[in-house]
This record gives sequence, C-alpha cells and structure tokens, in this order.
Amino acid sequence: MASKRNDYRFEDSRPTVQELRGDHPLAQLAKRWWLRERPATFNPSSLKKEVYDVLERENFGYKSLLVLENLQFLEKYLWPNFSDEASDFHTILVAIMINVKRREDVPAWDHLSNSPENFSTLFRRILTMAVDTVTPLPIRIHLLSFMVAAFQSLDSGVVRKEIAPLVSIGVWHNLSSPNVKDGLLEKYPQTKKVWRAAGKRYDAADEDGKARLRFDRSWLYQMVITFLNMLWNPSPDDNFKDVRIYCERFIEFLCDLASQLPTRRYINLLLKDMQLLTAIKLSPIFLEAEVDDPLREHYRLLDHFINFAIDDLSGTQLSPDEVRSVHNGVLAKLQRVAFKHFKEKLTLLAMANYGILGTREELTSHFVELNDEEIVELCQLLGLRTTYPKSVHFTMDRSFLTEMLLSIHERRRTFQEELESTPVLPNEKSLDDVARFSETKYDGTRPLPLPKLNLQYLTVGDFLWRSFTLYRHESYFGIQRNIEDALQRLKPKIKYPSMETTFHGYSKMALIISRPSVLEVLPPRVGEEAPASVRVEISLDLTRVSPETRGDWEGLRPDDIVFLLAVKGIDEGDKASGSSDSLNLSEQYGIKCLRTASVVQVLDRDGSKPLRMGDQVRRSGGMCRVHVNLDADMYKADMDAVKEGKPDIYESVNLIVRRKGRENNFKPILESIQELSRSDLPLPEWLNEVFLGFGDPASATNLPNCPKSIDFRDTFVDWEHLSSSLPDKTLVPVGGASEGCKPPYIIAPKTDPTPIPRSKKRRRDAAENEAISNSLEISTYKLPNMGPYPQDVPRCNQLRYTPSQISAITSGTKTGLTVVVGPPGTGKTDVATQIISNIYHNFPQERTLLVAHSNQALNQLFEKITRLDIDERHLLRLGHGEEGVTTTAVGGASWGKKGRVESFMDNRQRFLAEVDRLAANFGAPGAHGDSCETAGYFNQVYVLPAWEKFEAFIQDQESETLSAKSIQDAYPFNGYFSNAPKPMFTESMAAEEALDIAQGGYRHIKKIFDELEDIRPFELLKTQRDRQNYLLVKEARIVAMTSTHAAIKRREISRLGFTYSSLVLEESAQITELETFIPLCLQSPSSSQSSSTPLQRIVLLGDHLQNTPILQNIPLRLFSNLSQSLFTRLIRISAPTITLQTQARCRPEIANLFSWRYEKLDTLPLLLSPGIPQFQQFRHQNPGFKYTYQFIDVPDYKDQGESQPQDHFIQNLGEAEYAVALYMYMRLLGYPRQRITILAPYAGQRELIREVVERRCIGTGRGGLSEVFGWPRSVTTVDRYQGEQNDYVILSLTRTKHIGYLRDMRRMTVALSRARLGLYVLGRKDVFESCFELQEAWRRLTCDGTRTEKLALVTGEMWPESKRPAEGVEGDVEMTDAEGDNVQAVEMESVEHIGRYVYEMTATRLKSASEMRVGNGRL
Repeated sequence: MASKRNDYRFEDSRPTVQELRGDHPLAQLAKRWWLRERPATFNPSSLKKEVYDVLERENFGYKSLLVLENLQFLEKYLWPNFSDEASDFHTILVAIMINVKRREDVPAWDHLSNSPENFSTLFRRILTMAVDTVTPLPIRIHLLSFMVAAFQSLDSGVVRKEIAPLVSIGVWHNLSSPNVKDGLLEKYPQTKKVWRAAGKRYDAADEDGKARLRFDRSWLYQMVITFLNMLWNPSPDDNFKDVRIYCERFIEFLCDLASQLPTRRYINLLLKDMQLLTAIKLSPIFLEAEVDDPLREHYRLLDHFINFAIDDLSGTQLSPDEVRSVHNGVLAKLQRVAFKHFKEKLTLLAMANYGILGTREELTSHFVELNDEEIVELCQLLGLRTTYPKSVHFTMDRSFLTEMLLSIHERRRTFQEELESTPVLPNEKSLDDVARFSETKYDGTRPLPLPKLNLQYLTVGDFLWRSFTLYRHESYFGIQRNIEDALQRLKPKIKYPSMETTFHGYSKMALIISRPSVLEVLPPRVGEEAPASVRVEISLDLTRVSPETRGDWEGLRPDDIVFLLAVKGIDEGDKASGSSDSLNLSEQYGIKCLRTASVVQVLDRDGSKPLRMGDQVRRSGGMCRVHVNLDADMYKADMDAVKEGKPDIYESVNLIVRRKGRENNFKPILESIQELSRSDLPLPEWLNEVFLGFGDPASATNLPNCPKSIDFRDTFVDWEHLSSSLPDKTLVPVGGASEGCKPPYIIAPKTDPTPIPRSKKRRRDAAENEAISNSLEISTYKLPNMGPYPQDVPRCNQLRYTPSQISAITSGTKTGLTVVVGPPGTGKTDVATQIISNIYHNFPQERTLLVAHSNQALNQLFEKITRLDIDERHLLRLGHGEEGVTTTAVGGASWGKKGRVESFMDNRQRFLAEVDRLAANFGAPGAHGDSCETAGYFNQVYVLPAWEKFEAFIQDQESETLSAKSIQDAYPFNGYFSNAPKPMFTESMAAEEALDIAQGGYRHIKKIFDELEDIRPFELLKTQRDRQNYLLVKEARIVAMTSTHAAIKRREISRLGFTYSSLVLEESAQITELETFIPLCLQSPSSSQSSSTPLQRIVLLGDHLQNTPILQNIPLRLFSNLSQSLFTRLIRISAPTITLQTQARCRPEIANLFSWRYEKLDTLPLLLSPGIPQFQQFRHQNPGFKYTYQFIDVPDYKDQGESQPQDHFIQNLGEAEYAVALYMYMRLLGYPRQRITILAPYAGQRELIREVVERRCIGTGRGGLSEVFGWPRSVTTVDRYQGEQNDYVILSLTRTKHIGYLRDMRRMTVALSRARLGLYVLGRKDVFESCFELQEAWRRLTCDGTRTEKLALVTGEMWPESKRPAEGVEGDVEMTDAEGDNVQAVEMESVEHIGRYVYEMTATRLKSASEMRVGNGRL
C-alpha cells in the first residue's frame, strides 16, 4: 500500500520555498513582525488589518493559511500574544490555525498546553462565538471545526478539562419536561447521585460560577437549536453552500459526540429527546438532497450511532436478543397506551404481533386512524416531545409527530445485520462511490460521511463496524487505482465506423478476453436467494506477453480475486468536453460493468489438466483456461435484469484484470470482520475495557494470575549482570543459592511468612513493607545433563541485556498486557526473542503466537528464535514469506508447514535407526525400528526395565562403595553410546559426575522415544493436509505469521481449534488497529470459559515515534484516522509502557540526531570501549570523509530541482546523480558495497537513483564498471527500510519546492536512524531549515549552522582505516591523525564538481586495473 503523499489535492496548492522566503505578502509580514531576532511589539489593530482582513477577503483561502502555518504564525506570534484582552479576531485566527494543523496531521495542542489559563480563556471565547448567530456563518464553520478537533483530542489534559462540563449530566436540564428527566433518573439509578452532586455544585457557586454552569449545560442545546433552524429556515443572507457545509460539519460533530462513551453518556439521551433525527429527516434541505448526497449519508451515520445497540450509561453492548427484547418493550408500552386511551381506533394495534407491528407499513396503517389532536395526545402519553421552544422556527405538525412515532417503534437492523448485508465484492458503482473520497476529489473543506477511529469505541462490535466500513473503502480505492492504471496503459478507443472497442496499449495486469462461458450454476442454499455458486470459464491468450507476465497469469492461485470488465472505448472528443476530475472512473474509461470473481483453478489449453500442483506451476504454452466463481449476488441481479428485458452484461465483458497478491487480500479480511461481529466476545475479558479505551489503562497489566516466580534461564549472563539489571531491588539468595552464584536464576518477590503485628508507628510499618516489596528472592538450580553429544548441549543467550530490556522481558513473561517502546537500535527484536524463550520454558503447556507486519521483520525475529534453546519441532512459520528465513532446520528442511512435516518424517527415520542401535545394544532380535508403535513397545519391554534395574542398583549401593567404574559396569547403554565424541566414563571421574553423565545419557534416549511418540500421529495420518493441520493445532508451540496472513487465514485457523496463550506483536506501531485485532481473535472462546479466550498475555513492541501504517487513501488517514495503530492508541490513553533506553546501533553523534525525540536514550558504552575489535570503527572517523554525518545542500542541476513526471512520482535528478557519485567515491576508497545503502523518501526518486546506478556503476558490462562499483546493498525508500540498518547510508530528501510529508518527524526519525557509522543527507537547505517540526533535528544535523553544507572529503585515506578520532556528539572534528599530522580536506561545490572528482578517480582506477590485467597476461 504505497501512496506516500501527505498533500491535499494538488502539488501546486502548497506554498513553495520561494513564497515562504519572501515572494508572498504574508512572508514579508512575518519578517517584519515575528521572524526576526527581536519580534516586533504586538499590535492588535495591525493583526486585524494586515492578516484577518486580508484572509477574510479571500474567504480564508487554504493556501494563504498554509503559508502562515509554515511561517509559524501560531507558535511565534498568535499564541505568545494571546491573553484575556485578545480580540475576537485574534481568537478566530488561533482556532483557524489549529484547524490547519489538524488538517496537515501535525501536532496542534502541544503549542497551547503550555498556558492552561489562556487556553481556558480561548476555549470559552470560541464557545461563545460559536453559539452566537451574529457571528458570520463562515467563521462559525471554522469555530465548529475547532470544536470537532477538540472533541477528537480527549487525550489532551487541557482540552479534556474544558470539554467535560459541556457533556455532563447538567445537559438534562434541557430535556422536554421534568417527567422525562425523572424517568431517566429512575431508569438509571446510578445517575441520581451524579445529579445531586451537580445540583450541590451549582448551589455552592457564586453568581459568576452559576452563570458559567448555566452556559455549559445549555451550550450544546443552543447549538442544536441553531442547527435545526438552519436546516429548516436558513437565513437568506447566508451562502447556501456555507449552509450545507455547516450542516454537514455539525452532523459530524454530533457523530463524534455519540461515538465515544464519555461524551455520549448524557448527550445521546438529550438528542433522542429532541427528536433530532426526525427533524433532520423532514427538513427541506434534506428532502431536496439526492439519494447519495453527502448530507443524507451523514444523516445515516448519525442515525447509526444514536441508535447503536448499547446501554448509554454503562456502555454494555446489547446482544441481538436483548435488542429484540428492548424493542418489544417499546412496542408493549405503545400497545398498552393504545388499548387504554384509543381502544376504538387502535384495537388492532394493541392486539398485533410484535413481529408484524415492528414494520413501518403496519404502524402507518394504524396511526392514520388518529386525527391530529389524537396524534399529539398519543405522543404525550408516551412521554415524547410534542413542541419545540419558541426559538425554533418550525412546528412539530402531524407529519413530524407521525414520523417520530414510526422511527421510534419500527424495528431497526442491528449493526451485525448491516455488516452481513454489505457486499464484500465491488462493482462499477461501488468503485465510483469510493472515488468520491479520494485525494483528488476531497480537499478537506467538508467532512466525509465516514466513521472515525479514535481514542475510544462504544463496543468491540462498534470497532468492527467502523473498521469494516473504512477498510472496505481503502480496499476499493486500491482496486480502483489498479484498474485505472491498467486502463490508462491499455488505452481503450472507439473504432469507426464499426463502433467496436479497440485497445492501443499494453498492461501486464490485464488481458483482452472474449465472453466468459458459464459452466454451472448451483441452486441457492436454504434461506438464500442467490445461487450457491456460479462457475465460468475464461480463455486466456498469453502468446503475446513476456515470459514473466505469462508466469504470473499461469500462477494464479485458488481464491485469488480477478475483475471482469465490459469496457466501451470513449471518443477523445467526449473526454475533452469535461474535466477529468469531474468524471468518475466509469465515465473516464467507458466501464459499462465490473464484476468480481475468485479463481478456482488454471487449466491447460484443453481444460483437462490444472497447471498448478501444490507450489509447482507447469507452463501452458501460451494458451490456458481459467475457472472462476462469479459474485453470486451480482449474477442474480444481472439475470433478474435480463428477465426484465435488459441486455446481458456478460455478453460485453472484454477484459480481465488481476492484482498483485499482497494487495489482493481484501475479501477474506472483510469476511473475517463479518464473522467476528457475530461472536459474543472475541477478546479476553481482562483486555476488553482497555481495548475500548475505558477505565483504568493499567488494569490489563500484571493480572492477579501472574506467576509467583519466573525461571529466567539464560536471560542473565552472571550475577553481576543480574544485580546491575535490578538496581532498585534487594536480591536475597534462597534455597541453597548464594551471592555470586551462576545462572539460571529463579526470581520471586519476597514474602514475609510471619507478618509483624501492626505498630502505632505508621512510618516504620511503611518502611518495612517497602523493604519487603523491593526485595526479590533468588534461587538457582543446575541445568540437567542432556546427553554426551554436541547437539545435547543447550544453547544459551550471550547478550547482556540492559536494565530497561530486563524490565520489558520480565513484564512480557508475566500475564497481562505489555507495551514496549523501542527507539531505533535498542534491541526490540532481542527482547521479543527472550520473552518468547522464557514463556516457552516456564509454561511448557502453552502456545505462543508471533506476529509481525512484514515478512522481513518476522523472519529476522524467527531466525533469532531458532538460535535459542528451543526444540525445533515446536517451531512453525506460516505464510509465503517463510522461504526468506536464512537458517534451516536439521536436515535442511524449511520452517513452513510442509517443511516441518517433512522434518518430522525425516526425524522418524533417524530416530527409528537409533532404536535399531539400541536393540543391538541389548541384543534384542526383531524389527523394533519399523514404526513408532514398535519403538514404543521396545521402550516398554527393554529400555525402561533396564533403566529401572540400573536405578535400583544405584540405590542399593553405599555411597562409599559407589565409583565411576561400578556405575559404568552397571550402565545398560554402554554399547549404544560407544560412538560418543569422547568416552562417557573415565577412571579418574568422581562417582557423582559419573552418575550425572549416566542420567544425561538416559535423558538423551528418553528424548528419542518422546519425540517418536510425538511423531506417531504423523505416521497414522495419511494425507499431507491432515498432517499439517495436526502440526499447527497440536505440535507447534511457537507459531509465527504476518498480520496479513493472520487476517487472510483467520477463519481457517480458528475452525481447526488452534489455541494460544501468548501473543507477541513486533512492529506494532506499523500495524493498523484492525491488523492488530485479528491476531487477538484467531481462536474460539475456551470451553472452560465460554465467554472468553484462553489468551493470557499480549506483548506489543514498536515505536510510535517512527512510521505509522501506510495507506493508499490519504483522506481516510487524515479524516478517519484509519492509520491509527493500537500501539499508539494505548500510549495516548496512558497505558503503562516500558521504554528501552540504550541504543547499540550507531555512533553516539548519529544517535544524537534523533535521541531528543525520546525521554531518555543513551548509547551502549561498549560501542566506544577500546580493545573490542568489532567496535573499532566506532572510535574513528570514516575514511575519506571529514564528518561522520553531514547535511549536503544540493543546488539545482541543469537548472532544475524536483520534478514530477506523473502523479505521486517525485524525482530530483541532481540529488540522484550526487547520491550515486558519493556511492562511487566510497567504492573507490574500498568501502564494501554491501555496507552501503541509498535511501529516498519517494518511490520516484528511488527508481531514478536505480537508473543512475545502472548507468554509472554497471554500464554495458564492459570497462570493468561492475567490478569496481556494482550495486549497493539496497536502493529503496525510507518507509521500506524501517527496521533495517547498514553501516553507511546516503539519504536523498528530494524536495526543493516544499517539504511535503517530510515535515512529519516520525518519518525523519526513521531516515536519520538507519546508519551505524556514516550518514550523508542530500537536500535543499531552504526547504528544511524553515520547517518548525524539524527545527531540532535540523539544528543537530547542521551543528547549529557551524558545519559546512558542502560535502567535505579527506584525501589520502582508504577504507577501512582512518587514524582520525571520531568527532563526538558535539561535532568537533580534529583534522589531525593519531601522530598529530594535518589531514587535507576538500569541499565539493556542486553536483558537477563531485561528478568530475569521481570521474577522474574512476579513470585512474580503471587505467590501473587495465594495466594490471595486461601485466598478468589477461589481455
């Protein structure tokens, strides 16, 4: 998912560097007022005249606002000069600038939180102006947007403090009558105490305080009244477009209130009492809107949240049965009132069945019997509002009251039913609908009618509904982009005069086809209308495509999604008649229909044999047939249309489009969400409230069932490591352990078995309790001897974990939720590995699920696990990325299901051969090694009795007479162990040691039979599929997969009965909430706890200060917050976290570039310790460079900076040439190419750099260029390289006009933290030094401007040795070597300069190489 742009609509709408530097009038103003060494005296009248009035004349144009935002208008001028005496214009400008920052996805509230009193003043002023109808409507829209932003930021303390009174129980003063209020207090008894407390607070306040409380509890009510008046009777002085925008924005605001429990709790009951939904639905603006108008869609969203099936006070989700029961109760009340007061007219209603009465048609037929007065009376008897206050400009007439009664009493679909009925597969209309929310159609001025992901959710079901809606839009947007790209390349046109569609281009993702042939249509399942399956055959002609593309089509897998299109070429004249932005996808390319299908199989030319057999794919010879299952629901609708006389759309299908596999997983993910929505509680009970954002964020940490002691095995290297890792704890050796003893250590909190009677001295009691709580009991044991062979020796960890890492490991081993924040280079992967190892050894009956975002990160973690003391038969790697694991199991088998089963069967042969050797040891005749079953009998008959006899002999011997010789003589397995690397027993050996070795030998033998017992089911199961399923469900104890694989296979894995007790999620900050949620739900509730799953611990590792999840649809990220990760949200709600505090990746001076982002981040002292060979380079400068890191200002090259040859494809030829020249320079100095990486933030720049590398460093294969230079280890984007590192990184920032999304410091943190020894950043100084968010990073990168911005090279040095010492964090560089001799430096003035410099070095190098080859006789 690859769109990386954070820019709205068009690139040219962003302020350029030239504008910010002085071309723009506002930039000139900034230089006069606040961007100067001593800011000018604040002048309110000048603020209005020169800023506010100018902005107002251009209707607060977004580009001008962006100019001000980039010029730090808020931070350096507006807010520092804000006070109680600030003007309304000043207040409005602050609100508008906050809105701009929110739209730009940069921190907004941090700037205001440093002055809580001023913020309170600002907030109250905004509340007053927002509710005042005298305030111009465009300004009220901006103020309302500010309030929307505020209510989405409840994690900010200053914001939360101001918002709380607005949504308190005091709003119930605005209910339609005291009887309604009393009824609510009776219905919810817990509110009575809150109501009394609010009353006492009001009575105790002075007059100003009372006025403030009255304003707070009436503010929202007055806002709703104003909104209703605007809907029904807008002012003729207001622009109608502004009216529409205000209405849409206000409904968005109400949706935000109703979708979070803290704001919903009292407000939702008020909105229901005001009959808001009915008032909106019957308003003239609503009735005039079209069916798919955004206003109607906003209304549907508000209807969903207001009527969501939840207890408004407690937040408990109602089950479908409870929803039905509540609705029946509402109908029962209506029937009682009807029977008692309107018996003559409503008798049939009173006697009607609930199922029939719940329909709108049935209710309407009864209410029509009543006259106007009776309708009013009925509403009053039901406790419903029948009038609005005089300030409302319309009346509640009969039609209004009737619609109100209908909406209250009709049966509504639950969100589960909504999800079930929502199509998963797209068609041409759904893709066109999604296109309305793309970045080219959405400019941020109006809200999207879509739900948002925020701090809290009403229920798990609410989260699933929102995620389904948003993920469906994101998936459809990606599909729309892929189809658009294919059609752009195919270039469909009309052929005259036949009017046939011809394609004048080529796309490897699409093929021209003829009409699909329907093979079979299965009858509908019971209770359904659509066919169970519709299978069709499509003939593919692959003779004209490349072998690579042909292989991709032939390799289509079962269940892959393809798209069948009927395309009618558009005449170029028709296209030119309208703007492409105003046309949807179907109109631009003539798409008459789009149908989705899933692949069944790919067959050969004759359709007789499948091309795919497992993972092997045969070649088709150019012609093949594809069997697919059509979307059955759409097929039925299409056939119904044919029956009505409409044309058969399948007759016109002429194109098939496929997508890349990793992008085409939307169908199983959406189906998984639908299935999860039907389950009662897919989350463990201890996690539920924290996941929803309620209650105590620490309640899921350190659960009551935490183990009393933990065996840390190889976590600690020695006692000194143990004591230094727990500096605030007192270590108390127990159970034979002593201070200084060797690991393994078992650690338990110290408990006092004889509590001291409580004394009167509380301080002394507190000190004694604290001493006990800070004490840990340390015990140890000896690891058992496991046998005489090298493979029997347990593998141990050699890393000396830091104290913060130990805290994370300890917490992760316990039960509950652990959130580990891992800054760059702090060893998150090592921590995760050790946590998994500790869980494996402490809880042998439990299973651990390991999930990561990318195959690369998962494989790195999995490889480290395979190096630990974990039995390889318990390891399993699922998914197609398992071939990327570089380590292999015994026998060379892979770690996937197939490889693991093969490994079990190979081990079977190996162990049975060992059984035969044991039989020879005993001289036992027979085929004991024929099968696992016969081996088990052999163990029972021969091995166990022999060992019991040996144990009896040892027990009968006196300790004085027992010797190594006697043990050896009695040992029953001497013959078997004759092939041990060295003799098991020696004459000089002590009896105790000999006995230990003998027991180790038996453990080796016992393990053979234990493993054969585990292998026995694989021997009995005959099919590969059954064996693989058994492996997953019964044998594997550590199962690894990507989050994508978990989402795709959730249903299959869950139905197999797979269970796990621990979940470890690596890269958690890069995984969306949905991708994090699904791995939590890969198992069904346990049988012993039917309402919960057996999940006991969750470990999330990530870094919220680095990249967030990447989305294609930018509006979904900025408006709906779809890129939010659970990891980041937990940090926002203040869940307990453990931050790793020591980095061991890079030089301290490079770490200094990003360490300021974290509260505490030090460098491991070991990196700079003398005498450690692998760290020597950290103590010296990089050969040939004056600095270990440097920003290089790259000017225009050939009079050009950045360019954009196509949308989202940003390039900079000058920086590309510079980066490659720098790479070539390093290679000429001897730097290994595998230790150099070139990064760029944009895919366009990455491709351009690759082209330049190909041309400059590879050439045509002649001249030795490839031998001298070759390819660097990686040329990729910053986003793709998160989690990776290399010794030397060349970073091309690309932008020269404006900074784009690089102002996001999270992305820059990734970019600046990839290098270990050398970082060289290419960019445009003017662009980056003026960005407020990057100022601290810029200051450190340029050493406060003291470091030259021209690449400084040093002559006379070759890699790997440089005698110059490293510069240190402060950036001071000594230009002398260790002997005190001066070192010469040269600065590169431009791209051309470094090009010539490297060219001359290259020519010399190639000439020397040529002469050397001649001298060696090679020419």
